[in-house]
Amino acid sequence: MPERVDAYLVASGKYHDIDFARIELLKLLGEHEQVRVEVATDFHDLDAIRASRFLVTYTCDVCPSPAEQEALTAFVEEGGRWLALHGTNSVLKFTADGVAAPRTIDRLAHTLGSQFIAHPPIAPFRVEVVAPDHPLVQGIDDFDTEDELYLSIYPDPNALTPLLETRYTGKADGFVESDWTHADRHPVMYLRPLGRGAVLYNTLGHCRGHYDMRPVMDYYPQVERCSWELPQYYELLRRGIAWCLEA
Repeated sequence: MPERVDAYLVASGKYHDIDFARIELLKLLGEHEQVRVEVATDFHDLDAIRASRFLVTYTCDVCPSPAEQEALTAFVEEGGRWLALHGTNSVLKFTADGVAAPRTIDRLAHTLGSQFIAHPPIAPFRVEVVAPDHPLVQGIDDFDTEDELYLSIYPDPNALTPLLETRYTGKADGFVESDWTHADRHPVMYLRPLGRGAVLYNTLGHCRGHYDMRPVMDYYPQVERCSWELPQYYELLRRGIAWCLEA
């Protein structure tokens, strides 16, 4: 009989169908009968996070306080595993010149291994498996998706183990830091070891419904599911959860 495993899921934020992502992640976590999940919309309950075996996050523009950022670093350094998804590394500021990414989450970016800066308009792109022998991606072929292609900065790129990458050189219209003509390869999923623990970051998984763009607009014209429509994405999520359970 497997022993109980406590997990902590933070699912909240702006401009995304958080309800959809939360339900899908809970269904995947529920495939493991021993996993009991506490669900939250922020990182305030540090005692509950510390008491958990692993952390799963799907957020956008949810910025932990400095104390919470330190606690999250300690959680990983002390052996915790963190499956961080999509906009977990984002902090957004709307300006007259476009969407900015203020550098206010240095500690969080250090722990996660990256900070989101911009993305080009949603469009198809190729995802390449760059570590084919790694168990998290072994047996998965390169695939095409239509999603937000994350353009990020990396405090310590040498500390990362890239698993999936894509190629992009061009503009990210609508963002203050829009010129990405200097870049080529961009991590899509990577491991970031830290102390006795690690972060597994997967940037895919944008989703948005009709009512998720307030106050920008009351009704968004289309429903976006992006990589959530792909079996490869669900396989990556399942492997990520299994990786968390190995801790």
